[in-house]
Amino acid sequence: MINFTVGPVQSSGDVRAIGAENVPYFRTSEFSAVMLENEALMQKFAQAPAGSRTVFITGSGTASMEAAVMNVFTPADKVLLVNGGSFGQRFHELCQIHQIPFAEIRLDTGKALTAEHLAPYENQGFTGFLVNIHETSTGVHYDPKLIADFCKRNGLFLVVDAISSFLADEFRMADWGVDVMITGSQKALACPPGISVMVLSPKAVERIEGNSVRSLYFDLKSALKNGERGQTPFTPAVGTLLQIHARLKAIEAAGGVEAETAKIAGLAAFFRSQIADLPLDVCSESMSNAVTPLMTRNCSAHEIFTILKDEYGIWVCPNGGEYKDKIFRVGHIGELTEQDYRQLLDALRDLQKRGILR
Repeated sequence: MINFTVGPVQSSGDVRAIGAENVPYFRTSEFSAVMLENEALMQKFAQAPAGSRTVFITGSGTASMEAAVMNVFTPADKVLLVNGGSFGQRFHELCQIHQIPFAEIRLDTGKALTAEHLAPYENQGFTGFLVNIHETSTGVHYDPKLIADFCKRNGLFLVVDAISSFLADEFRMADWGVDVMITGSQKALACPPGISVMVLSPKAVERIEGNSVRSLYFDLKSALKNGERGQTPFTPAVGTLLQIHARLKAIEAAGGVEAETAKIAGLAAFFRSQIADLPLDVCSESMSNAVTPLMTRNCSAHEIFTILKDEYGIWVCPNGGEYKDKIFRVGHIGELTEQDYRQLLDALRDLQKRGILR
């Protein structure tokens, strides 16, 4: 089986080997040392400002999305969010649940965010901005510089879900004035699911310390306090955190975040250069290196997904809802090679010969 989805993705042999070991006890100085190094490397790769902190939550990316909304905003805020797909909609729902006043910019499927979309919200009293910088459900990667400039002009506290784009695309937290960056273990970190990660600017830490949160598990004050000694307030996914450590160290040894991003960009460019002869259309105005969204013309995208899985041993990423039969996505993160993509391309061309892909 070759996995071209956007999470969980394929892991290296070293990461998988850690998963095969017994999980060690974690209230030890040895585990604390691992966690402190995890924190430092995450901040380094996110290019976070000095004085930032990292929090590791045992939960999916949505857990950190919710923790961010709960801990850095209150009903006294007025938040602007971008809703261009199912993950933008998730921020919409979280603001509703936690009674955070908000307005949203709704984008059609595959459409990029533009200055024209932002213009009506200039100087309108907003205090925060929420965005999934890569709307994974549609493949759109929003322009981080456009958003950063807007937030700086308007003095907005900026929360960025970079769950599927971290390491795949350039991310300059300090330069862009990002206050919270969120990612997950099962994306370009290429580890099993179960851990989400938040990198917090000093301004975010200050907000967290000053806010009162009606939650035990998601009160980040406790996570920050325990993190000072390289620990978590509750039992974490210990094995996954050890795998993250191995993966971060491997990225550092191979040239750092710039080399990792270049590798992923190279795989994306290779695949995209090879599909011109296929009856498929790229359906995003602005793509991340993490994934290529493809629209079928005269066949069911979900049927293509199913046949690739069942007959060729290849996973691509299906879509749900109204796009179930129109769009599938091919990921470029995880332990993949150009040879893996040649197998996928051969399978797609074989489906074309069979009259299934048309």
